[in-house]
Amino acid sequence: MENLIFSLNATVPVFLMMVLGMLFKKLGWIDEAFASKMNQFVFLVPLPVLLFHDLATVDLGEVWDFRFVAFCFVVTAASIAIAAVLSCLIKDKGQRGEFIQASYRSSAALLGIALTTNIYGDAGLVPLMIIGSVPLYNVMAVVVLSVFSPERAQKSGHNRGLWKSTLKGIVTNPIILGIAAGFLWSLLRLPMPSILEKTVSNIGNLATPLGLMAMGATFRLDKAVGQAKPAIAASFIKLIGFCVLFLPLAAWMGFHGEEMVSILIMLGSATTVSCYVMAKNMGHDGTLTSSAVMLTTLFSAFTITGWLFLLKSMGLV
Repeated sequence: MENLIFSLNATVPVFLMMVLGMLFKKLGWIDEAFASKMNQFVFLVPLPVLLFHDLATVDLGEVWDFRFVAFCFVVTAASIAIAAVLSCLIKDKGQRGEFIQASYRSSAALLGIALTTNIYGDAGLVPLMIIGSVPLYNVMAVVVLSVFSPERAQKSGHNRGLWKSTLKGIVTNPIILGIAAGFLWSLLRLPMPSILEKTVSNIGNLATPLGLMAMGATFRLDKAVGQAKPAIAASFIKLIGFCVLFLPLAAWMGFHGEEMVSILIMLGSATTVSCYVMAKNMGHDGTLTSSAVMLTTLFSAFTITGWLFLLKSMGLV
């Protein structure tokens, strides 16, 4: 019951922020243009700053465990590959990028740190999980959203100009730049003065609430109904499918305790709201993504609690 209450406290407020965005749109306090600008702002500033802060404040030398980081990286890569193969079942090629991203990309940093702190009293090995998975999450998100963009889906054959613009979009993407800056800051062991840390943290904290409200304000139920099947499929893969595949592998390799909790969050937590922000800002409709975020956010409280109960019963947590 305590785990259920914690999970609800972690996920229901996120869902309610999206509902608030819908309400504000209904009341006329947020219009389409304002929501679009808010989305763009989150993509350009708070989201890259949040990722920079998460990586820049990690002491790589103190907590480094290559075996664990390598496992997180390989499993993340495998998850992306599986999602990409399954996306071939979707007839509309313009939806494949959103499906792939929504299927594999977790709220690893936010929910991971919150959950492990609640169980163990500190962030534990979540920073290492972030290093092993989150950079790959974001790099591959840029790749799949570029390769399966609606613009590319409407064109046949190989278009040199489009590939060039895709590569440029990857290199100059604010998310990628934020990750690169965070890695460099951490590797060089640069100090983070209190004033700078608080400022960066405050800016990064804007990403989730602004992104959620913007997503709620632009959510169209009529469009979501038309994309219900791929959204439900992506949500099932995200909350259950990958856990069924890879948690037994993690147990077989001897991971337990904080390691197992971190792996669970990486595999089975809700699709992160930054998926929607990136999809919208890279030319996608975003309806499939927002539907998956809302579904996984709503049901992750129950699925994560179920996985935790199972792992606890098996002595792995």
